[in-house]
Amino acid sequence: MKTIQHWIDGSTVPRTDTAPVFNPATGQEQARVVLGSAADVDTAVSAAAKAFETWSESSLTQRTQVMFAFRQLLVDHEEELGRIISAEHGKTVDDARGEITRGREVVEFACGLGDVLKGSFSDQVSRGVDVHNFRQPLGVVAGITPFNFPAMVPLWMHPIAIATGNTFILKPSERDPSAANFVAELYQKAGLPDGVFNVVHGGKPAVDAILTHPGIQAVSFVGSTPIAKYVHQQATAHGKRVQALGGAKNHAVVLPDADLEFAANHITAGAYGSAGERCMAVSVAVAVGDAADGLVEVLARKAREVKVGPGDTPGTEMGPLVTKAAQELVENAVATAHAQGATVVVDGRGLKIDGHEDGFFTGPSLLDHVTTEMDAYKEELFGPVLAIVRVDTLDEAIDLINANPYGNGTALFTASGEAARRFQRNVRVGMIGVNVPVPVPMSYYSFGGWKDSLIGDSPIHGPEGIRFYTRPKVVTTRWPQPKQQVTAGFTFPTSS
Repeated sequence: MKTIQHWIDGSTVPRTDTAPVFNPATGQEQARVVLGSAADVDTAVSAAAKAFETWSESSLTQRTQVMFAFRQLLVDHEEELGRIISAEHGKTVDDARGEITRGREVVEFACGLGDVLKGSFSDQVSRGVDVHNFRQPLGVVAGITPFNFPAMVPLWMHPIAIATGNTFILKPSERDPSAANFVAELYQKAGLPDGVFNVVHGGKPAVDAILTHPGIQAVSFVGSTPIAKYVHQQATAHGKRVQALGGAKNHAVVLPDADLEFAANHITAGAYGSAGERCMAVSVAVAVGDAADGLVEVLARKAREVKVGPGDTPGTEMGPLVTKAAQELVENAVATAHAQGATVVVDGRGLKIDGHEDGFFTGPSLLDHVTTEMDAYKEELFGPVLAIVRVDTLDEAIDLINANPYGNGTALFTASGEAARRFQRNVRVGMIGVNVPVPVPMSYYSFGGWKDSLIGDSPIHGPEGIRFYTRPKVVTTRWPQPKQQVTAGFTFPTSS
């Protein structure tokens, strides 16, 4: 059986302590992944710190040339990487290719850092005095990433960190770890020096070692809100910068003037794509006024039409959940919703796929007449469950969203520009879509929510990513002529 090992200083590092990696479509163990210790993290930090000495002094041209080569390798190996992701996560190969594409967009942003990293210069701010500024890398930085996007979410981090001159340690999810090692090999083929990108696998011991290690300057994290709060607290207490993105409960509001067929198409994809295992998944549809009955009817039809099966089977639209525990959590949540008074319009529980009876499958579930007091509304289920909440007005929908503790993404389906403008100005959410169900911004914008969806104030990638992985210097210079006498005063200096 294959063992997935650490990647440190340009080569694999074996360990004896391992955990199983399952194929979600079959329910069978398919590999073992090593579990990192504090000593493994220390080894990776030492390698990254040594590599930083030369990588931070490399030219911007050298760094962007590596990114251009890495970007092309991602294109060339997209199918292979997509199948690796599908086999361990369960999502369809098409969906995996999609996440690689979105991650590759950040690499393309990193290829253009020459313009983004330009400083500024102010001439003659005082007589004979000029001021300029520039940004420098932090040193060794780390990323702790979730199972749901084993390629894309790390790609939101390390290309920008590396292109700005830092060295990087990735701690991927132990549920689907192989993509991280595959990416490490692509970086090596692209010409990245050994030690600049490292992978340490494992669970909480590896995480805690990253959060407390004095040689790590910054930590990026994407995961659940309780863990994001823990990461932020521990890492900042140890003097690190922190990006900590947490959970979500994303609402899609549908007004009576919306095209219900269009809205339902996109909400169905947003709710059940990747089996709902996305922090930007649509988990609540807010039906406003007369839209409710018609919307539920169309959503029910489309939920029943979703093709569920193994991720590598052509035509599959939704694969299994990542673990047996995730499958049980989602199916128990549907049962609880029914017990609490929700109407189970479409019941995805108990789904069996021929030839894959032990896989972690559950079908799409649609719940109507859900209230804000029900667990199905309050909890982030991270599965293919869509809850319908009925309200009378758009303002009531906005108040509903604003009262939710999460503020990651939201969407509005409408034909009214006035309603859209009112919605986007008044809703307290970080990322908003108008007739767009999953409003993940392009790589040259930054990704991040509000409230309990972002702990601290550091969004990820885009301009905020540049600021996060670098720090500024401001230099004030004077070059007097030879033998020129310049009077120095004891009062506070001014610009006169």
